[in-house]
Amino acid sequence: MKLTVAQALVRFLSRQYSERDGTRQRLITATWGIFGHGNVAGLGQALVEYGDAMPFHQGRNEQAMVHAAVGYARHSRRLSTHAVTTSIGPGATNLVTGAALATVNHLPVLLLPGDVFAARPADPVLQQLEVPYAGDVSVNDCLRPVSKYFDRITRPEALIPAALSAMRVLADPVDTGAVTLALPQDVQAEAYDWPEEFFRERVWRIPRPQVDERDLNEAVALIRRSRRPLVIAGGGVRHAGAEAALKAFADSTKIPVASTQAGKGSLPHDHPADLGGIGHTGTAAADHIARTADVVIGIGTRYTDFTTASGTLFEHPDVRFVNLNIAGFDSHKMGGISLVGDAAAGLMQLRYLLTERTADTELIPAYRLLRSYATEYGRAKAEWDSLVTKAYAAPDEEARPAQAQVLGVLDELADDRDVLINAAGSLPGDLHKLWRTRRSDQYHVEYGYSCMGYEIPAAIGVKLADPAREVWALVGDGTYLMMPTELVTAVQEGIAIKVVILQNHGYASIGGLSESVGAEGFATGYRYRAEDGTYTGDPLPVDLAANAESLGMRVLRAKTVRELREALREARAATVPTCVYVETESADTVSGVPPAQAWWDVPVAETASRKAAVEARRTYERRVRARRRHL
Repeated sequence: MKLTVAQALVRFLSRQYSERDGTRQRLITATWGIFGHGNVAGLGQALVEYGDAMPFHQGRNEQAMVHAAVGYARHSRRLSTHAVTTSIGPGATNLVTGAALATVNHLPVLLLPGDVFAARPADPVLQQLEVPYAGDVSVNDCLRPVSKYFDRITRPEALIPAALSAMRVLADPVDTGAVTLALPQDVQAEAYDWPEEFFRERVWRIPRPQVDERDLNEAVALIRRSRRPLVIAGGGVRHAGAEAALKAFADSTKIPVASTQAGKGSLPHDHPADLGGIGHTGTAAADHIARTADVVIGIGTRYTDFTTASGTLFEHPDVRFVNLNIAGFDSHKMGGISLVGDAAAGLMQLRYLLTERTADTELIPAYRLLRSYATEYGRAKAEWDSLVTKAYAAPDEEARPAQAQVLGVLDELADDRDVLINAAGSLPGDLHKLWRTRRSDQYHVEYGYSCMGYEIPAAIGVKLADPAREVWALVGDGTYLMMPTELVTAVQEGIAIKVVILQNHGYASIGGLSESVGAEGFATGYRYRAEDGTYTGDPLPVDLAANAESLGMRVLRAKTVRELREALREARAATVPTCVYVETESADTVSGVPPAQAWWDVPVAETASRKAAVEARRTYERRVRARRRHL
């Protein structure tokens, strides 16, 4: 069959499927694109040719298109994703940030940037990077370190093995991330006689490998000897669809469960064993139990510095780790017993050996948790919940709300159909501490890369994946200014996302961090310069609500807690893309969020003349002494 390379690729992608637990779905369900000279005649024409087989979404920013695809993939539990096509040049390099986000978070996305001419009919061509020592380098090589698979298709027939390898990586729960097929613009339009076999339907089955029996028995013996065990639920629980297995494990063993940002919601907030977030942005209940735990059972977690409080959280002198992870790289962290396997399958194996009697009851007795321990963590959970209620409460309905009170009002109105999306600023910390997650796919905070600008396009991706849900993009003014472009896409396509803009006049999170490390809040506010040259003058007269309205959004302004409640209720019921704009009160002047419950290592200047930095260094040196390596 004679087709261009681009036509063949689109037809191939339309016939790829993933399958897990007997359920099959399209692996690539749509393509996002912005066209330029590097892809308009190739993939642009192919998507017109095969529009019935490959749905298309028009983007406004290349990075945002990747974020939308990643949001879709995460909500689809990595079983489906989107492709993204751009021209060569700035369009291609704009993909790098989105690719890094996808790969860091182990989320699949297919990138199809145009590339310079393979045949080099003219040299250099428009937007070509000239590298004197290497004629085969283009700007697309920037995507190599942030891609889990990269190939440049310089001849038509090379597409066949490259496309198959790309699908293998996208569907692999261990290796998945950004996959890049760079497509020279002349090769895209070149015709080739393709074998029919290339276009047959292919199903990429995603297995649930079980844990090796010997490793499992070692872990069970360790857990059985423990007196204060703790489970950390990471993003791997959700990716594997292992929430039911985790609940059964917690119900049977009564072992408490704390969660990372990616794992929050693995248990609903009102489950007796759920302690909420762990680490620097965690709850007092989870962090107290973590400090005293003698065995930590990590399920699908990467043990990032926020989770471990930069190596200072797990204080028990004899603490040991058991790590269940599909990726051997992550399962070997913290010097733990490595259980390489699927989260759901591994949890079922652990639960059986810990709680079910076998023929040899003396060898594997039923697991029993100390009753006093369950009482202790239950009390800590209840105490933290009362702090959340206090932080959410608005003492005056006619006052300007603080950020925590915005979350409190949204908590009143939301049910388990609502999805909250966030990635950067002070909101991730507040959400991790406070949000009462009702089901596992409600809490969508991207904190592996914590990329400003992710929220709005990701909300579009989630809404495309699950149109019946109410999807909220929560953004501060700093994040909004990074990437509001896809509001136009939401308006164009009638994708009824809900955007909440919290105006706090600057980078509030980094402003607070700057104060704590002796940098005195330098250049973190959105303000005029004062007479001394610092950014400490009046707030800038920026009207983000008007900006959103100019892009076609329906906008509701709220000045008080009462108006906010009315606006959020109206937005939730809206069938068109809607924005709620609220200027928030400083947390310094109202009852706000409880402070960080654990440390985070941000190095402080070792020598300085300014008093703030000198004092911050003393605090830093005291804190850093508590760090330990778990080997």
